[in-house]
Amino acid sequence: MVDRLIEVVEPADNVATVLRDVDAGETVTVSVGDDERTVDVTDDVAFGHKLALESIPGGETVTKYGKSIGQASTDISPGEWVHVHNVDSNYGRGDLAGDEQAQAVHE
Repeated sequence: MVDRLIEVVEPADNVATVLRDVDAGETVTVSVGDDERTVDVTDDVAFGHKLALESIPGGETVTKYGKSIGQASTDISPGEWVHVHNVDSNYGRGDLAGDEQAQAVHE
C-alpha cells in the first residue's frame, strides 16, 4: 500500500520528503510518477526531512522537486536520511554563515 505521507513530486527525484516521522526498520512504498517504489528505511527520518529512494554515489546530484538541491558528499544508500551530513547543498548553510551573513535585514 502506498504511503501518502511520503511525497515524491517528480519522477526524476531520487529523494522523497516524509510528511510524518519514519522509523528505521520500516518498509515503505511510495508513488513515483505512475510507478511505486518500496524502500527499506535504514535511519530514523523526521517529519519534513528527506529519504533516499535509490543509491546516490558520492559526488552525484541529489534531486528533489525535479531540481538539483546539491551533491552527495558521501555514498547514500536507499532508505537513508538525506540531510546536511551527507549532502553539500546548493543553497548554503545558514548555521555556518559568518555573523555578517546571518544577520536579519531591517528596513
